[in-house]
Amino acid sequence: MPVLSEFDLTGKIAMLSTSGGTEAPFLGQALAEAGASVFAVARTQELLDSVLASLPAGSDGALLDPNDPGSPKDVMGKFDAAHSKVDILVNDHRSMFARPLEDISVDEWDTVQTRNSKTTYLISQQVLPRMAKAESGRVVNMISELAERGMANGSAFAASQAAILALTRSFAVEWSHFNIRINAIGTGLMDTEDQSLETQQEELLVRYTPLRRKGNPTDIGPLLVYLCSEFCDYSTGQPVYVDGGLNAHP
Repeated sequence: MPVLSEFDLTGKIAMLSTSGGTEAPFLGQALAEAGASVFAVARTQELLDSVLASLPAGSDGALLDPNDPGSPKDVMGKFDAAHSKVDILVNDHRSMFARPLEDISVDEWDTVQTRNSKTTYLISQQVLPRMAKAESGRVVNMISELAERGMANGSAFAASQAAILALTRSFAVEWSHFNIRINAIGTGLMDTEDQSLETQQEELLVRYTPLRRKGNPTDIGPLLVYLCSEFCDYSTGQPVYVDGGLNAHP
């Protein structure tokens, strides 16, 4: 991915945290290609391995259990063993869950909120004070467009994404005077399997999307790098949607 000199992340240390989905490896790859050193945090070993596989050899990471009160500090301990600062935080907590409201148990509801919005809060609570001491930082929270739209059977997931968007806006206000910029990237349908356009358009929602295709991780990478760069200086608290125009529909 070509990187403009204004967006160069060489010398920057990034933490990338994920709780599910298929896009995190591509996000890590984009940050690494822009010059950042990436420390991966994931909910499961499988997720962690997939992100580390996309990064340069020697990259490191840690597992985070949001149900363990001591886990966030353990993660930061492992981070401190490898890095002396944190310049960038990318939260990718979009663990999907779809079920009719009457079929969602209390435990399932709590699990979705914990994996997504609670993990975003826990990681941010550890990282933002460190950025404040350095008086510099960039945070990007990945969200689904369901943060601002409704979907049948999607109440639990949508609620978790709306919470992350609310955290983005509130954190931006709270931490702006420390020279920290906090924004969100919202995505719609994404293809990480190189489906043909004809196959994609067999889906009704793809045909409903104005650009009539799914997104590709390469559609997100340049925007992520910009929002993580020093050049992003006057945007904070904002969601930017990369969704083929889907969010523009009524």
